Amino acid sequence: MNKEQKISALFSVLFACGEPVSIDRLSEVFEEKPEKIEETAKELKNRLQNQKSGLMLLELDNTYQLATDEKYAEYIKRALDMRRRTPLSPAAFEVLSVVAYNQPVTKSFVEQVRGVDCSGVMTTLVEKGLVEERGRLELPGRPLLYGTTKNFLRCFGISDLSELPKLPEEEPAVNDVGEQLSIEGTQEVESQE
Repeated sequence: MNKEQKISALFSVLFACGEPVSIDRLSEVFEEKPEKIEETAKELKNRLQNQKSGLMLLELDNTYQLATDEKYAEYIKRALDMRRRTPLSPAAFEVLSVVAYNQPVTKSFVEQVRGVDCSGVMTTLVEKGLVEERGRLELPGRPLLYGTTKNFLRCFGISDLSELPKLPEEEPAVNDVGEQLSIEGTQEVESQE
C-alpha cells in the first residue's frame, strides 16, 4: 500500500468506527508500528485541514477520531433536527471539576468536597457521557468509582488530563486579616493596662 492509500485507509477505518480508536488497535489493523500510525494520522490531519472538507481528525488520549469542524455545528444540528442541549449548571461544573482533578473518585468523596448531595448531578454527567463508572472501591459497600471520559476531553478541547489548568496553591491556615485582628486586639489590651 502506498502513502496515499494508507491515508485513505485510515480515513475509512476512522469514519466507519465513528468513535475513538486507539493507536494500538490501529497498529494491529494495519500491521504497522504505532509510530507509523502516528505519521499517517498527522498526514491525514493535514490533508483534512488543507481540503477544508468540514471534517477534522482529533487526537484524544492515544486515540484518533474523525469529527466535524465546529464551524458547521449549526447546520449539523438543523440537519439532524437535534434539540438544543441545556448547558451544564454551576453545580455540574463543580462536580465535573472534582472528578477531573481527583479521579477516580467515589460519589461520597465529591459530596464531602462540595458539602452537598450530588446524586442528581452525577447521574446527569453520566447521561451526557462526561463521566463514567470506573469500577468499585475495595471497601465495605463497594462504592462506585467515577472518572472522566474521552467525550469530556473532546468537549473541553484537550487531548489528555495533563492539559487541565493548574489548581491554585493552598492558602495558609490563618489569613492576613485574622492575623491583623489578633495583633490589633493584643495592642488594645496592652494599652488598657
